[in-house]
Amino acid sequence: MRQIVLDTETTGLSAEGGDRIIEIGCVELLNRKLTGNNLHFYLNPERDSHEDALKVHGISNEFLRDKPKFAEVAAEILDYLRDAEVIIHNAAFDVGFLNKELERVGLAAFKTHVSGVTDTLAMAKDMFPGKRNSLDALCDRLGVDNSGRTLHGALLDAELLADVYINLTRGQDALLIDVGETSNSGAVQRIDLTQFVLPVLTANDSELSAHDEMLAQLDKASGGKTVWRNAAPA
Repeated sequence: MRQIVLDTETTGLSAEGGDRIIEIGCVELLNRKLTGNNLHFYLNPERDSHEDALKVHGISNEFLRDKPKFAEVAAEILDYLRDAEVIIHNAAFDVGFLNKELERVGLAAFKTHVSGVTDTLAMAKDMFPGKRNSLDALCDRLGVDNSGRTLHGALLDAELLADVYINLTRGQDALLIDVGETSNSGAVQRIDLTQFVLPVLTANDSELSAHDEMLAQLDKASGGKTVWRNAAPA
């Protein structure tokens, strides 16, 4: 199975507001192994980065002046990604920017070019509810060495995220039995998971309280516009 771990850096936070991608980094996984077949571009966004964004990625406007524009490398990027499962941390952000860049050059939305998108932030929130699930926090929690990450960089972050993803999904390996040496066919045989009855673990009072507190904080931060408030019956 071919998977691509992708990250971008941008001039700011709003694709709809005119912010652009300035860097895209991708690393390839085949059967959960890094292949070294990476893709990396710095891009001329045709506008300056916001001051806050500069503090995050440290990529100067001057450095980007002679870099290719997205339109010049769009076909190469899509050829590289085509039909792969794409793994992104906080996928809505990156996909939103990619969609806008593709729209500018008259191409179809990002998800039409790939087999699917997996959001590691959503995975981490399910696995570690109520905890910080930034890339740095996950590196610390999962034992991924991020000591070289002083600033955000798309290729470095994609490489770190690949390690994080493999660690997040490592438990899946335990469900596979490699009997290649003893099987007549030499194939890898998989366990039929339908034979297992998995236990349902319910939250305790402390976890429920922490969950309610987190919802209250999110509700406050959004000014009372959270989905669960708007969807609540009158």
